[in-house]
Order: sequence, then structure tokens, then C-alpha cells
Amino acid sequence: MRTVRVLTAALLTGAGLLGPAGAALADSPSPKPSGSAAGASGPTEAGTAFRTATPVGVGQAATADASTGDYLYWSFPLDAGQRGTVRAKVALPPAASRHATSTWRIDVYDGLRRRQPCMYGVQAAPAPKESATLELSCTLRPVRTGADTWSDDPLPGTYYLRLTVVDLAQEDLGQPVRAEVRADAKDLGGAYAVDGALAAPLVPGSTAARQTATAVAGTEPEDGWSGGWWSDRWIWTAAGGLLGGLAAITGYRLTRGSGRPAARG
Repeated sequence: MRTVRVLTAALLTGAGLLGPAGAALADSPSPKPSGSAAGASGPTEAGTAFRTATPVGVGQAATADASTGDYLYWSFPLDAGQRGTVRAKVALPPAASRHATSTWRIDVYDGLRRRQPCMYGVQAAPAPKESATLELSCTLRPVRTGADTWSDDPLPGTYYLRLTVVDLAQEDLGQPVRAEVRADAKDLGGAYAVDGALAAPLVPGSTAARQTATAVAGTEPEDGWSGGWWSDRWIWTAAGGLLGGLAAITGYRLTRGSGRPAARG
């Protein structure tokens, strides 16, 4: 009976530890958008190069009026454990003023200006002459806390979104267009955490003044950079260690009497 009580206590303890942890992870709300709240008005212009990219918060929409053929750049932050998705919508010139089909494309670059591949989404698409709008999207790989020097794994820091037309009739060059972009991030927790972390996120600027200006401009998460030290794997590691200890104690209690000499009559 004592052994049964020990086993029952161990099982109940494990359920009590894992149950709240799993519920907390499953019911945890989505990460708050960086910068302004989702749906709030965002920047109304775009940069024309990496250095002049317009900062936009995660979950915030940005718009820009431009000319067909311009390169449009925005920047946004992604932290460790997040998977980003960028979307772009282009309001095209009137069909009567266009001469042929055009092809538009979005590209995403990390803080080292390495182009990041899309896991899925429509990264490039043609816009027929009669189309009024065109929509593009790109879902990136999860951001890791660290990576080998030879790999191109996405790392925490500033990311750049570039929108441009890649195939256009010469007669249509310079016509007015309106672009709307948005970057969202999904928190994946510790499933993609790895050993090691960057000393600092990959953000533009090397001086404190420039980094402060960058944070104010919206290229830093609202709650700051995590630095990669925390993940929900800590919960499961602690719970697993405690359960392992309880199992060891239970096994000892079950087997310690097997070596006793038989009682004499």
C-alpha cells in the first residue's frame, strides 16, 4: 500500500506540473504588436535603399505613393522564436493607361542583408493589364537565437522588406502606384531555440545614439529584445528533472527491500 501511495503521489505531482505549463503555453495570447497597436495608422512613405528604409512596427500597416519602377524599402524587427510573415498590396495604375502585364516581387533581407527564402506564399506574381490590384506574401523561417557562421539561418534583429516591379513594359515606367505593406510575427516558443545566442541583435547603427533613434523609430520590439535566454523549454526541463527525481526515489523504495535476508521462524 505504501508503494501505491508513492506512485500515486508521483503521478499527481507530474500532472500538476505539466498540466498548468501546457495550459499556459496553449492559452497564452499572441505577442503584442511592436510599436503602434494593430490597425493603427502607420508610416506613409517608403525608403529607396537599405539605409533609408522606413521603420514599421510588427502588426502595423504602412503605405507609400510611388512610381512604377521604384525600389521601395521598409524595415521591421523580428526576435528569437518568431516566424515573420510579410504582405504587400499594390494599387496599380488605371488599366487604360497601361500597355502590358507587369510582374511585381517582394524580397526580405535580414540584418546582414542576406536575402531570406520564403517557406510559402506568393513572392512574385504577374499583374494582367486589366487588374486593379495585386497582392503578395512571404512567410519566413523561424528566427533562431544563434547560428553557425556558414549558415544563412535567420537571426534576431532588423529585417528589410523590398517591393519592386521586375518585369514592365518600357511605356509603363514611371506611372503612379500605391503600396500597402504589413509585417506580422507568430511566437513559436522554445521549439526552435538552439544553444548559444547572439551578443546583440542585428540592428543598424553602432553608436548608442543611433540605436536609441532606431528603437524610437520602431525597429525594436515593444518589450525589447529577448536576447535568446528564455524559452518555454526551461519549464519542460525543470518538470522533467523533477519527475526523473521522483521516479528514482520511487524505484529505490520499490527495490531496497529485495536484498534483505528472510526472517527466521
